[in-house]
Amino acid sequence: MLARLLRRLYLFQMISGALLGGFLAVQSAQAGRGALSLVFIPLSAVLLPLLLQFLVIAISMVRSNAGGQTTLWWRALRGEFRAAITVFVLRMPWAGKRPVVLPQLTPPSADPFKAPAPVPVLLVHGFICNHRVWDDVALALRQAGHPVLAIDLEPLFTSIDDYAVLIEQAVTELLAKSAASQVALVGHSMGGLAIRAWLRAHGSSRVARIVSLGSPHWGTHSVKTSMAPMMPNAGQMAWHSSWLQALDASETPATRALMHIALTHQDNVVYPQRGQTLAGATVTEFNGRGHLQLCLDQALIAWLVQRLAPQDLPHATSSAH
Repeated sequence: MLARLLRRLYLFQMISGALLGGFLAVQSAQAGRGALSLVFIPLSAVLLPLLLQFLVIAISMVRSNAGGQTTLWWRALRGEFRAAITVFVLRMPWAGKRPVVLPQLTPPSADPFKAPAPVPVLLVHGFICNHRVWDDVALALRQAGHPVLAIDLEPLFTSIDDYAVLIEQAVTELLAKSAASQVALVGHSMGGLAIRAWLRAHGSSRVARIVSLGSPHWGTHSVKTSMAPMMPNAGQMAWHSSWLQALDASETPATRALMHIALTHQDNVVYPQRGQTLAGATVTEFNGRGHLQLCLDQALIAWLVQRLAPQDLPHATSSAH
C-alpha cells in the first residue's frame, strides 16, 4: 500500500516539475536560448522531488531544536537527506509484497559445549514506512548468522495496539522456521512502541532482547493528540499521551531489563531527544545522526549486531520448543 502511494506521489511531483520546466523552457526560448531551454524539463522533473525532500528535512531539523554542536547539526542534516533519498525514493516505493526470512537456522544442538546459535530477529519499522527501511540492517544481521524477518505494519493509520496481532504472527512464524525458543525484536521509531504494545498483550517469555532506534517512548512534539481521529497511531505518539503513560505503567522491571534504547541528539522527528529514556532500560546515545539515518548508519548497525550477539545476551536462545 505505502509503496504504491509513494510511486504515485513521486510521479505527481515529477510531472509538476516537468510542467515547471516546460514553462522555464518557453521563457528561455523566448530569450533566444533555444537549445538550452530543452534542459529545463528533465532537470526540473528530477530536482523538484529532491528539493521538496530537502526542505521537509531542513524544516524538521530546525523545529526539533536538535542539540549538539553546529557541525553535528549539519552532519545530521546531510546524513538524513541521504537516508531519505535512499529509503523513500530508491527503496520503499519498490517494496515487494512479502518480506523474506534470511537465513534459516539449523536445528539447535544438544551439545552443551557448543556455542549458541544467533538469535532470530524480527524487524519492525516506524510510522509511514515499510520493511525496505531495514535493508542495511537485515544484511548485516544475516551476515552475522541471524534469521531475519522484516514485517510491514498495515493499515498505515490505526491504533498501535492493532499491530500487536501482526507482530504475534511474525514471532510465531520466525520461531517455527528457526527452531529457536526466543527472538530479538528491533523497532525503529513507532516500531519500538508497537513492540512494547505486543509485549503488553503477549508477555516476554519468548523474548531474548528488545532494541529500539529513535522510538518516541514518551512521545514527540512533532505530532499532536488532535491527530488521533484521522491517524490514531500518530495521536498516541503525542508527547506524554495517555496511551504512552498506560503503556509505561504496564511494564515490569524484568521487561525493562530486556530493552536497549538507541537515541540521537539530532533526531528531527522524535523530540525532546533526551526525554526518550525508560527507567531500567539500557540507553546508548549517538551524535550527528538524523531520525531515519539510524537505520542506515554503519556504526549504529555494528552496535546493534553486537547487542544481539549470542555472547551479549543474558541467556541462551537456541533451545528447542
